Amino acid sequence: MKKYVIVATALAALVACKGEAGSDAAAKPESAPLQSEDQKASYAIGQRFGEGMGRDLKELDVKAFYQGFEDGFNGRDSQMSQEEMVAAMNALQARKVKEQQEAQSKALEVNKSSGETFLAENKAREGVTVTESGLQYEVITKGEGETPDANDKVNVHYHGTLPDGTVFDSSVERGEAISFPVNGVIKGWTEALQLMKVGDKWKLVIPSDLAYGARGAGPKIGPNQVLVFEVELLGVEKVD
Repeated sequence: MKKYVIVATALAALVACKGEAGSDAAAKPESAPLQSEDQKASYAIGQRFGEGMGRDLKELDVKAFYQGFEDGFNGRDSQMSQEEMVAAMNALQARKVKEQQEAQSKALEVNKSSGETFLAENKAREGVTVTESGLQYEVITKGEGETPDANDKVNVHYHGTLPDGTVFDSSVERGEAISFPVNGVIKGWTEALQLMKVGDKWKLVIPSDLAYGARGAGPKIGPNQVLVFEVELLGVEKVD
């Protein structure tokens, strides 16, 4: 069966780059032209698949991967038995799970320690108020509007960062405010919004137990992560 030229070229180039010492990492091999719709779709599938594998499986041997792909694609006999393949993939999965657990455990301790230090330093700053729950806030702009209740909906602009300044979410950067129920967000937000008035803009420093706790959220918010927000309350929709 005829090989896919695009996939073969891409993977062979990866193998060559990996195996040649002293090669220019920035140099790109000449690519086969993508002319037909099938070639373009094939390349898109290969590129997406390769990107994900390269990100998540750094230990992948590209040469062996290509050989297995080519054998399977062309219907050739496998160099491994079904039992051997299952055992190899299970072993890799177990190793990856262990690595993730170790990384999670380390992040838990590091974020807890650095978070406690950050909270202690921030609450000592002039103008910072600390509530009974541990929420810290600082008034940037004072409004005169109404204050929402837990069951109300609010319209806000916000800019969320980690203590080191890394932005993880921002309606300000997107240029579009959002609306949501006061009691439909993390505890720190629910508490802060019920203290704010329309027109207020506050800086919130939220301990991890009032945010996402030990589980974290997505690729940017790790476990035990303190979160920092600038929140502007734009409007309140009363809900009976």
